[in-house]
Parts: sequence; structure tokens; C-alpha cells
Amino acid sequence: MNKVLDYIDQHIDTALDLATLADVAHFSAFHFHRVFAAWVGETLGDYMRRRRLELAAVQLANNQQASVLELALRVGFGSGEAFSRAFKQRFGLSPTAWRNETPQRWAQDLVATRLRHSDSKIDQDLRNLDQAQTLGLQDHQGFNNLEYQMDMQLTTLPETRVAYLRYSGPYGAGVNAFWNEVVFPWRRAHGLEQAGCYGIGLDDPGVTAPAQCRYDACIEVPEGFVAKSPANLKTLPGGRYAVGEFVGTVPQIGLAWTELLRNWLPASGMQCDARPCFEYYPPDAGYDPKTGIFNCQICLPVRPL
Repeated sequence: MNKVLDYIDQHIDTALDLATLADVAHFSAFHFHRVFAAWVGETLGDYMRRRRLELAAVQLANNQQASVLELALRVGFGSGEAFSRAFKQRFGLSPTAWRNETPQRWAQDLVATRLRHSDSKIDQDLRNLDQAQTLGLQDHQGFNNLEYQMDMQLTTLPETRVAYLRYSGPYGAGVNAFWNEVVFPWRRAHGLEQAGCYGIGLDDPGVTAPAQCRYDACIEVPEGFVAKSPANLKTLPGGRYAVGEFVGTVPQIGLAWTELLRNWLPASGMQCDARPCFEYYPPDAGYDPKTGIFNCQICLPVRPL
């Protein structure tokens, strides 16, 4: 079923019919429709409509140059009129109004996120050099007035073959538990302890309900690796990325992502493209179980405006 959801995202601009998707899942069309609804919690039609509208909402905010009609066609709507009606019904605003209100909405996101972290003693945790040294981390970045400051560098990354296990639900503590309880045991069982890992949030929690957000925990795998359920294989695309070194805890990385997407990116002269944003955890990534402090690289796929 995860392969089906990936196929839908990869072909969102096409007319996706039941028979094609059932074939991807290796089910009969009759059984596939019922299994899909039971597994996803939505009918196939409702799911595809929601995904198209949520992707459109993200692209309207991040791609100021494309017309509303162009984005409507890009997510699989046949006309601008049908898209505008569906979008307003889902988000309460026309596509143009949603785009125009993006700066204000992002500013409110920043304020709300910073307030949620106002009692978390972020500065105190990250100023503790002893903790950082036990992890082997140097020149770590701190939080200043609850605003995460990170030096982002442009670099070209290669494509990478990974096995992934998927988590569904709110980002944050649930993702951390998923790594510890499911992903790391799977990695050990397959002899991949020295492989790099990637974390990919597939949905924008600003437009997708927390319970419907998806996250892929990925492990680099060698050529010829065969994945068995519950894992699947995919290739992470290479290309131009803005990359920054993160040091902090699980709640703090959520703040860092919000700062980067709502603050740094609009001021950078660049925009995200359709490739996924991800966190990269090298094989020697540090983690302190007592403090919860870890390090990784935050990677944003970018292109000029």
C-alpha cells in the first residue's frame, strides 16, 4: 500500500484509475478498493482529492511565479474553475487569496512555534558544552531568543538508494519512538548499523492534519539489496540542496524546520522544488540518551526563484 501512495504522489498530474493502482498493489480492483479504505482510513477518491489539494496549497505558497491554472494542472485538476471551487471548499480561501496571505500565515506559524518552545530551556541545553563534547560535536549552533540560527550551505548531493519504513501520525515524539522501537532494530537485523540514515517528512503539517502526516525513516542500502515487508526501496533524488548542521533535541528540530521554511527560505532568493526535504544522519552521528541531544544535517532541495 505504501507503494501505491508513492505512485499516486509521483503521478499526481495524471488521471489515476482504480485498475492501474490495484495493479501496483497486486490486488484485484474489487479487493484493492476495500483494502485501501481500511488501511488508509479514506476512500481512494477522497485520498487523491485531499493529496492534490494539499500539494497545491504547498506549491501556491512556495512557487510565486507559476499561475494558479498551471499549478491546478500540475496536481491533476482538469480546469482552473474546478480547482478553485475545490480549494476554497477545503481551505476556506481562493487559491489566489491563499497565496497572497502566505507571508502573514508563515509569520503566525513562526510566532506560534516559538511560543510552544518558550519554556523548554533551549538556550540552557545547547550552551552546555560538556554535553556537546561527549557527543564529539564541534561548533554547534544555538538558539537565540527561540530563533534557530543555522549556517546553510549550497551543495550538490548524489542520488541515494535507500530502504524505508513508514510512520503515520503527528511529527515529533512519535517519530523518535518509531526510530528507536522499529527502525533501529530492523537496521541491526539486516547488518546495516554503519549505514547512513535519512528522515523524510512527506507532508506539510501546516496543511495536512497531524494524524494524516507521513514520515519515511530511510537507511542506505547496497546495490542488489532486497527489501521485504515492512520495508520498501526507493531512490532519493540528488541535485542542489541547501544543507545546514543541526544540534539539538526532537522538539528543537521541529523549531529549526519552521524557522528555515518560514524565515530563511523566503529571504534566500531561492525556493523549494518538488524533491523531498530530509534530515541526514551520518553513520557517526552523535546521540546522548540522557539529554536527547543529537546531530544531523537538514537538507532543503532548492532552485532559483
